[in-house]
Amino acid sequence: MNLKTGLTLSSLLLFIPNMAFAHTDMSHSTSFFHGFNHPIGGMDHLLAMLAVGMLAAQLKGRALWTIPTTFIVLMALGGAIGLSGIQLPFIEQGIIASVITFGVLIATGLKLSVNFSAVLVGFFAIFHGYAHGIEMPVSTSSLTYSVGFLLATALLHSIAIIGTTSLQKINHENINRVIGSAIALSGFYLAV
Repeated sequence: MNLKTGLTLSSLLLFIPNMAFAHTDMSHSTSFFHGFNHPIGGMDHLLAMLAVGMLAAQLKGRALWTIPTTFIVLMALGGAIGLSGIQLPFIEQGIIASVITFGVLIATGLKLSVNFSAVLVGFFAIFHGYAHGIEMPVSTSSLTYSVGFLLATALLHSIAIIGTTSLQKINHENINRVIGSAIALSGFYLAV
């Protein structure tokens, strides 16, 4: 894929407004599938989950495990907070800010320390987890629902790590930066 094709495909993400938010009623789904679909079913969560994997691959080394694991653990904590009914402010804004922040970090190729990156990713993970937890249908099992959204998140992180690493190996890191730019721009689009 050349740079022009990458830009074209990435910019198409801006024209999918019906997938802008994962927060939809899926009350006819089972607990596991409802949880699994939540990070995949909305553009805001999907972009953030993929971006976390891309960030990990951009940093390489121990970041490949530290960044996604931190995100998943703190997302689970955020989910527990959401399930408990505790109110947290600025959830949607935090989710959108994560998409923009992660996209900018990927687009610029800025390599923060693994520890700082883990803290940053973990901070935003709480917002994502909270959204998953607060929107769990009352009729579903919190355990199977949580397993679903955690598994989907790990899968999205893995896909992004594999894709980013593959592009790095064939010296197409510019495509990763184009994708990062598209993620950041999509975040701005979702904010309006």
